[in-house]
This record gives sequence, C-alpha cells and structure tokens, in this order.
Amino acid sequence: MRLGFAVKVLGKPGLKSNDSRRWKSGPHLRVSIGYLHEIFEYLAEQKIMMYRISSEIAPYITHPDLPQFHDQIAECCEELAALGEKARTLDLRLSMHPSQYIVLNSPVESVYQASLRDFTYHADFLDALGLGPEAVIVTHGGGVYGDKPAAMDRFVERYKRLPESVLRRLVLENDEKSYSVPDVRAIHERTAIPLVVDNLHHAVNNPGNLSYREAVEGCLRTWRPGVRPKIHYSTPRTEERIVSRRNRKSGEVTQVRAAPLASQHSDWVSTDEFIAFLGETAHLAFDVMLETKQKDLALLRLRAELTGRGIDTR
Repeated sequence: MRLGFAVKVLGKPGLKSNDSRRWKSGPHLRVSIGYLHEIFEYLAEQKIMMYRISSEIAPYITHPDLPQFHDQIAECCEELAALGEKARTLDLRLSMHPSQYIVLNSPVESVYQASLRDFTYHADFLDALGLGPEAVIVTHGGGVYGDKPAAMDRFVERYKRLPESVLRRLVLENDEKSYSVPDVRAIHERTAIPLVVDNLHHAVNNPGNLSYREAVEGCLRTWRPGVRPKIHYSTPRTEERIVSRRNRKSGEVTQVRAAPLASQHSDWVSTDEFIAFLGETAHLAFDVMLETKQKDLALLRLRAELTGRGIDTR
C-alpha cells in the first residue's frame, strides 16, 4: 500500500509546487518542472511513493484570453519526458485532481467547454510524462442543477464523448453533498468509469446507510484489470472554527467561533481510526491518498505511528 499526499510540501520550507506568478511576469511550465524535480527528490528521501501534482502546474494553459500560454506542454516535451523517467525510476504514483469548478455536467455550455479543455490539458500533461494508467485524473459528479437524473444523464452522455486520452485516466469520486457512493456506482454502470471512494464524503453523504466496507469493496471492483485502485482518506475536523461575519447594517466584520464541520479535513490522521480502517479492508489491495491540512507531515507522522505498532504500509 502506498500512502500519498496532495500538492503542497510542508516538510521542506521553500519548496514550491508550481510556478504561481501572475501572467504578466511570464510564468511557465518549465519553472514548475524544476520544482517537481525538487519535490520528487524530497519524496525519495522520505520514502513517499505517491503524490498529487498541482492542477496549476502549467500556468494559464487553458485561459481563453492568453493564447501565449497554450503550447507549454509542447514547448517542454523533452523536460517532461525526463521528469516522467525520474518518476518511474523512483516508482512514484502520480495523480491530479482538477478544481471543483471543472464539471462535466454543467448545463452552461461555456462551463462545459472550459471543463473539457481542462480535462484534456491534464491528460496531455500526464501523457507527456509517459506515465501509465495508474496516473489518474480525479473528478466529481458535478452539480445537481435542480434535476439530478438529468444531471447524471448529462454526465454520462458527455463522458462517452471525451477524448480517448481523457477516458484512459478519468476517475470519479463520491462527494460530500450531491453524489453519494450509490450515485457514482450508478454512473459507473452506464460508463465503466473507475470510482474513487472518499471515506469522509461517504460519512456525511450516505443516504442509504451503506457500510464503509461495502462502499470500498464496490468502488474497488470498478477499476480496470492491471490498474491498482486508490482511495481518499481523511479524519474529520473536530476543532472549532473561526469565521468572519459581516454586520449587514454597519458593514463591520467580526471574527466569531463556530462549530466544526464534519466535512472538513483535519490537520492530522487519527492513527486508531486508520488502523481500524486497515483491519476492515485487509483483504483488499489499494493505495491511499491522505487529504489533510498538514500534508506530508501528517503522512510521516501516521507512518511512524503505524510502524511503532508493527504495521508496515510500504
């Protein structure tokens, strides 16, 4: 089992995940590739075998009004091939997760077209790295838009028309609000899209009271032969939140305490809960993407605590 984390590295100060300069400063994928080389070396040092690459790795590449950024992948083909070779040498499993605004089933045509461009860019980037089918692109079902069956139909119809490069990599994750595990399984039955199960999303969006073990087993069965499934795992946040509230009359903004949200990720992973999860799924084979506020630090702490209890996750 590989353990992974997403995007930002906290264990090595100053290590950037992508070139985040504004467009007028001339950011470029080539700069981001240099950052990824440093990140991969850090991952190798820490024996971390799984990592989610920033979706902003190629700045402004799909921006409709900035065509000067559209050819970054072609401009960096040799550098990307070398980076991909490094990932394979280190046995790194890489993935990407476009933002929540990238939705396949939007009823707004311009949003759909922008999403299509974004999915295609992600697939082109991973292809340029020369990565195999385990390098997936994770997406959510999108919105309901007042008619969930129609929204699901729209997802299915558009999925079937995606470019082959996207179809090879796109996987669907259950979410905390609109699309539960049974919902994404229904979409899978019509499309064969592989499913990523998220434990926290399942905990807060499980109208059918499906057990987590059943959810994991059902989603893992959707993956194609020869491709190791992955899941997302996190511990719900239990600390109180500090939120901003604006007085409608005066406009004054104050900071107030609020109860935690069960759908929010915690800083760390509960070791006891993770061990219980491992026991429940011991008969299954998959990798785990940890989604925590403390990123790689949370992974390293969890791994150390598991090792201390005689559990090897590598």
